[in-house]
Amino acid sequence: MRKYIYFTVFISGTTTLAAEISASRLLGNVFGTSNLVWAAIIGLILIYLSLGYFLGGRWADRSPHAKTMYQILAWGAFTLGVVPYVAQPVLQAAATAFDGLQVSILLGSFAAVLVLFSLPVTLLGMISPFAIRLSIQEANRAGNVSGNIYAISTLGSFIGAFLPVMVLIPTIGTTRTFLFFSVFLLCVTLAGLGMSAGRKVMLTYLLLIALLAGVALLGGRGGIKKTSGQIFETESAYNYIQVLEIDGYRYLRLNEGQGIHSIYHPETLNYGGPWQQFLVGPFFYPNRSPEDVQRIAIIGLAAGTTARQAAHVFPNVVIDGFEIDPEIARIGREYFGLNLPNLNVIIQDGRLGLANSAGKYDLIGVDAYRPPYIPWHMTTQEFFQVVADHLTEKGALVINVGHAPGDRRLIDGLATTIGTIFPSVYVVDLPGTFNSMIYATRWPTQAASLDENLRALTRRGDAPPLLLASISLAWTNLQPPPQHTTVFTDDLAPIEWITNNMILNYMLHGEIEALQ
Repeated sequence: MRKYIYFTVFISGTTTLAAEISASRLLGNVFGTSNLVWAAIIGLILIYLSLGYFLGGRWADRSPHAKTMYQILAWGAFTLGVVPYVAQPVLQAAATAFDGLQVSILLGSFAAVLVLFSLPVTLLGMISPFAIRLSIQEANRAGNVSGNIYAISTLGSFIGAFLPVMVLIPTIGTTRTFLFFSVFLLCVTLAGLGMSAGRKVMLTYLLLIALLAGVALLGGRGGIKKTSGQIFETESAYNYIQVLEIDGYRYLRLNEGQGIHSIYHPETLNYGGPWQQFLVGPFFYPNRSPEDVQRIAIIGLAAGTTARQAAHVFPNVVIDGFEIDPEIARIGREYFGLNLPNLNVIIQDGRLGLANSAGKYDLIGVDAYRPPYIPWHMTTQEFFQVVADHLTEKGALVINVGHAPGDRRLIDGLATTIGTIFPSVYVVDLPGTFNSMIYATRWPTQAASLDENLRALTRRGDAPPLLLASISLAWTNLQPPPQHTTVFTDDLAPIEWITNNMILNYMLHGEIEALQ
């Protein structure tokens, strides 16, 4: 029996960590996957586990029987399985609230969903102290037994950290991942009850699997979100992904959906917004034409809006698009016309991919920022040195970055950091949005070159209107030089501190960016 108790501890540890990972995905569909959300999940899960350890130890001393442990575990497994079904109406209300940014409903829903995890995680936390109590037969081996139990539980947690993310969530989704671990743990529990309490008790608890099947059948799976115009949704190892279609335009939204990551219409390429403003970068140098741009890199390709615009504007261009999520690239091909013969889609982290690239680029666009999702390792002096090393003599860096009303700390910090590597840095605010574009050139330039190039291209008569409109908008909305602040480095980049404050500021103002 002791060996089976050890096996039970292993599976319980796997399930506990899997529940934590899956909880982040269940909440991430609506509330995002920012550090604030992760901190709330991890913090409360630890509190629930602590309560479980405390109660489990006391209960084990009062009833040191394997039957009691497996009965507790059965209810822990069952309640874990029903969490996503009970949470579904709460999350749907929260998704509606997030679209309208109704803060009180949003925070209330967030708290309610986290409370749902209190019962199953507390019950799962009771298993380790129970297993220790049942396994100790000699007092002088108490330390050895305790160490074995916690080691086995931790090894199980290791499996639970990877199995949902790498296998289950991308293939069967978050709801069925909860169901998988719930049913599997119930099967382990039923076998334990059969060994410790007899067949009659085991058959009684078999009803929990039937109940769970009924909940799954009646609850259905359904989509978490019911956004107007939604034509597709899925989950990848990295994101919850939505495709919306409104008035012939398709929009890519990720996670909580506060922001459009790509846009597509078969009959136009002029969408406004930040995508086409990447095309302006090379024209801070004097006497530039579209034919001069031979090769560009886009870090944060998404579904390829900027890539399609660049292929239209620069006739000779080859594009390397770095995208960490292969599912987004697949959706880009299916829904967003991401089938360009001159585009190389590279599924890799942007910094690592660029560092390993043998190419030199006339333009490197970084479109991987969306507060609070700022990959800090792409904001540092060291990263911008990698960018500079991969630019041609007249190469330019362009970054799309967000800001909150009255809060430009992120822009100022990035511009300050970039300015330690690049001699000329410019900021353009995009009207009607919370987006700004940061431009930097490899060699000293003057902003007046934008106007000169715009005039020259207009006189040519054959320049793409999309390019002319983008240069004109950048020239009109150039901002004064940003304030000099902190230089971000690989050792110290307080991005989370800045972005968390920005998000709180954003929510308190209650402003929402319209679909573009």
